[in-house]
Amino acid sequence: MNKLGLALLVAVVAALVATSAALAFTPTNAYFAKQWYLGQDNAFDAWPAPPPLASVKVGIVDSGVDCSLLDFQNQIAAKKSFVGGNPCVDSEGHGTIVAGEIAGALDTGGVVGVAYSSQLVVAKVVASDGTIPIKAEAAGIRWAVNQGARVINLSFGAVRDPKDPSLDSYSKVEAQAVAYAVKKGAVVVAAVGNSDEAYATPWPYASWPSALPHVLGVGALTRSGNVPDFSDQDLTFVDMSAPGVGIFSTFPANLTSAQPDCAEQGYTACAIGDYQHPEGTSFAAPQVAAAAAVLFGVEPSLTSSQVTRILERHTDDVNASTGCPLCPNGRDKYSGWGRLDVLKAVEFLGSGNPLPPSDRFEPNDKVSQAYELWGKRRAFDATLDYWDDRIDVYRVRLVPGQRLQARVAARWPDAAVGLTLWQPGTKSLHGRTGLVAWTSRAGQTQRLAYRAVRGGWYDLELRTARRGSGRYSLDLKKTQ
Repeated sequence: MNKLGLALLVAVVAALVATSAALAFTPTNAYFAKQWYLGQDNAFDAWPAPPPLASVKVGIVDSGVDCSLLDFQNQIAAKKSFVGGNPCVDSEGHGTIVAGEIAGALDTGGVVGVAYSSQLVVAKVVASDGTIPIKAEAAGIRWAVNQGARVINLSFGAVRDPKDPSLDSYSKVEAQAVAYAVKKGAVVVAAVGNSDEAYATPWPYASWPSALPHVLGVGALTRSGNVPDFSDQDLTFVDMSAPGVGIFSTFPANLTSAQPDCAEQGYTACAIGDYQHPEGTSFAAPQVAAAAAVLFGVEPSLTSSQVTRILERHTDDVNASTGCPLCPNGRDKYSGWGRLDVLKAVEFLGSGNPLPPSDRFEPNDKVSQAYELWGKRRAFDATLDYWDDRIDVYRVRLVPGQRLQARVAARWPDAAVGLTLWQPGTKSLHGRTGLVAWTSRAGQTQRLAYRAVRGGWYDLELRTARRGSGRYSLDLKKTQ
């Protein structure tokens, strides 16, 4: 889209947003009334008529999708299986449910997706035995990104336990694939996990990959607004929440045909077993992924970090007054920043307020991802976020005897940032091995100086130690 076309699109959408939400349009899909969660998401309340959104590709890394359903006609841009077989054959049903929530065609099929104007990039990664081979998952993520997906939905998770490594399921291969997606500018949305797949209920840790840096972790809500016990809890990695019980969506036609007397063939009402009334964080995440696609559709020039920030910070707070007796006001371990609100997010884009700052150096969260800085003098701005991006790492080359002076100034209230310098060859920024210089305590403005004993690439780590987020300025100077 050229600049004139983009400007026209933004202007039209802004004009529609300015119209009272009381005039929100109502899709004519046959089963729209059964999709109660769309009302809680305020999915279509920003416009009096279907808006002219740009088409956005959304990657569904899942069990495949029944492409034959009317709901997906002209909605699938690419498809590939990484576990053999046909990506349009979904023997589990999971991926087809997710697909309907995201991209059910407007006024065509039975259900309508939050991002009905989006195009699906289907990566089938669930094997015939129901497992997800990690190499297939990673390949599916990378392929979807390479197909142009600006949003990646990961409605699955592996148990995370930072206190007991024997129970933890961290995968370096998965982390690298997610980092690749982030580097390429995709919004990665993941379910925070269900406690029935962990070792206790409730489970106090968000699962992988939702706990990876820059991933938008989504928890579940009930119809009454409470957080169900099955939704994993985590003060850091549960970023926001969305309805995750009693989801009505698409379902493979060959599976619903087992109940020939059921009228709603091709939909969850005719499923057998748990998927007749789907519940889980798996089905909360797609609504947020779809909302991300909507924001890209309104303003294609947004970056992934801007979309994530807008969605998180323009939610409806979940607390006792909204149906969650255990949830305090503000961000909490149950619901994150709050419940998805598409209306608030879209209204923000039309408000004229400054967009959240973006960071062109991401992901640079550890030694292997450190951003290399060349030259004797560098000064630039970047961002840190206590919940999504606590650490930034930069690599600076020094020769023996060269002096490095670093200064960081954080620009958000009550900021506390620390600087640490690590010697060449350091593999991990934990403990004290390889540590050569550091600031004594975190603060809003910090300075660090070091004269190199040996030559090589040193790693400069910035870490935020207090809740909050925003832009910082980093100045580096090398002298003899």
